[in-house]
Amino acid sequence: MTRMEGEGQLGQDQLEGPVVRAGLLDHVPHGFFTRLGGVSTGPYASLNCSMRSGDDPAALRENRARVARTVGVAAENLLGVTQVHGNDVVSVTAPWEEGQGARADAMVCARPGLALGVITADCAPVLFADARGHVVGAAHAGWRGAAAGVLEATVAAMCALGSRAMDIRAVVGPCIARDSYEVGADMRDAVLALDGAGEMFFTPARREGHYQFDLAGYCVARLHRAGVGQADALGIDTLTDEARFFSHRRRTLAGGGKIGHQISVITIPHV
Repeated sequence: MTRMEGEGQLGQDQLEGPVVRAGLLDHVPHGFFTRLGGVSTGPYASLNCSMRSGDDPAALRENRARVARTVGVAAENLLGVTQVHGNDVVSVTAPWEEGQGARADAMVCARPGLALGVITADCAPVLFADARGHVVGAAHAGWRGAAAGVLEATVAAMCALGSRAMDIRAVVGPCIARDSYEVGADMRDAVLALDGAGEMFFTPARREGHYQFDLAGYCVARLHRAGVGQADALGIDTLTDEARFFSHRRRTLAGGGKIGHQISVITIPHV
């Protein structure tokens, strides 16, 4: 079941200013941040957190520092990778220099004080934590990465750090929703070539030869198939909620131009 602010299995999903928190992850500091609450201007207004967006570097540093403070870590310990729509996972043991993250689409960590951040603007941000809050993960899951197994790879990497799949909780954050996500037959064929079980997440669109794709539902199903104990989706559509979220598809439909990206972050609580 997907929802935004309904009763969760272990708490309530809450919108708190510029950040959405998930009940399933209420035992660890985390947040699915919106585009609100930052200092960027123009097409990047206001909490743009993408280092590759073309935004003013000083504004980006301030935006990311605000995010880091919200989850209780030092600004230099808010870490990100160079996302490439693949399935590689980085096991994080120490911070790296700004912008020097490896080419990957997910991170896992068992060290307090380090925050894992993924950047999205329609793709699905997925945050993970084991039941004890000793191991966390964050994944960027567009259709390519999800079909290629980035979520399963994240679960496996968390297990390598001592978690058990059945003890992992995962939440799919704000992303483009099925009714907003029309795709061509070529994309559907590419997904099904990697994962034949994904067919149920494509429904015929109004245009012949096109489909509506349920990215969030697909991610939740992949998580359950990976053995994750609890998985859910917030059910927030980035395309239709222009006031709170950046959206690549919305930009494309409007004819292009510059765009910012929101960030989703998780960390291990200090004991």
